[in-house]
Amino acid sequence: MKRSSQPTINDVARIAGVSKKTVSRVINQSPLLNGDTRKRVEEVIAELGYVPNPQARALALRRNFLIGLIHDNPNAQMVLNVQQGMLEVLRDTEFELIVHPVNRGSPTMLEDIGQFLERQRPFGVMILPPISENDQLAALCAQLGVRYVRMGSAPLDEVAHMVASNDREAVRGAVEHLIESGHRRIGLVLGPHGFRSAAERQKGYEEALERAGLPIQRTLIVQGDYKFESGMRAAEQLLDLAPRPTAVFASNDEMAAGVLHVARQRGLNVPQDLSIIGFDDTPIASHLWPPLTTVRWPIATMARAAALKLVGGEGGGPAGEDGEASLFVSTLIRRASVAAAQG
Repeated sequence: MKRSSQPTINDVARIAGVSKKTVSRVINQSPLLNGDTRKRVEEVIAELGYVPNPQARALALRRNFLIGLIHDNPNAQMVLNVQQGMLEVLRDTEFELIVHPVNRGSPTMLEDIGQFLERQRPFGVMILPPISENDQLAALCAQLGVRYVRMGSAPLDEVAHMVASNDREAVRGAVEHLIESGHRRIGLVLGPHGFRSAAERQKGYEEALERAGLPIQRTLIVQGDYKFESGMRAAEQLLDLAPRPTAVFASNDEMAAGVLHVARQRGLNVPQDLSIIGFDDTPIASHLWPPLTTVRWPIATMARAAALKLVGGEGGGPAGEDGEASLFVSTLIRRASVAAAQG
């Protein structure tokens, strides 16, 4: 007999011989059920074609089916890659992604984020660097009962609340590749002040030089801000030196592209006259000529893992109990922008 209306939670409870609360626990994946009961309710749900009402579930859980992405990051490509990774996880779920940019320089940043969390009541949030490094923000999320995962270039929190990469070791390996190619004067284009990623990458550069017995020359270390234009400014400064560096490590691909642009303007051949390595392995790296040797930062993979930490235990235990990885390895991708030092 054809039903005249959509099945309800009451129908499921009646046919399964359980309470509405038990049906809700099955829907919300609560661990407080035995396997037989869960299986019986799930079979009835499938038989009736019952679809839970997301608004009702949100009221029951006192949370909306929203996953927030909170950031203050000048690298637009990085933010897009994070969104891509998170959406791959959320695509076949009831969750929606909302992006909330903030100003980390604002004295009211924490208050503003607190108002956002209270107004939107997200199920969980992912926090990008550099604000992910703010312990007060993590404490605020915990205080408001909002699940959170922090992304970083080094471990920042308990396993359940972080995804991190090995930036220092990865950059050390990249600079060692330049040293093995005979380069001794190696420039460094830094990331922005206050970014843990910038600090970790600088430490990797310095460790590589120290291990090789090479001096750390401050004139070869130039400030950047992860944007193309800052890479150009840094290149102008480095290439004005006498003698100039024979290689440059730029702390992201955007700035490496800026260095390449200035080298070309000055009539330098890359890589014969100047070797260049970047960081991230964004699409621009393989689209440049010559294709850029760079450190592949597993950003989309990290974002997927973060999203799974946030929603994988939905309705059950705290984020991260599903065993999702927390530490991810960055690797050197060798293309055509590095050559042996001349002379």
